[in-house]
Amino acid sequence: MADDYETIKKTLKNFILEDFLPGEDPDALEDSTPLITGGVLDSIATIKFATFVDTTYGVDLDAHELSADYIDTLSDMATLVHSKLQG
Repeated sequence: MADDYETIKKTLKNFILEDFLPGEDPDALEDSTPLITGGVLDSIATIKFATFVDTTYGVDLDAHELSADYIDTLSDMATLVHSKLQG
């Protein structure tokens, strides 16, 4: 699987839409939509997200990274995963 930023963002968007926003218009989930501070993702959902990232990309996220400071938006999520894959 390609690990470029845009591909990661698209994969994460599909995951969020399928698991947390079923039936929602995909265009409504923008790169800057607040997911944690907006109430879309709660603590259980962030753990599910971390598991998805580990399973899909082989990337372990640290506990402190499962917060709004690191994964509040789709862009934040993709940036974090991409940076972990790079180094």
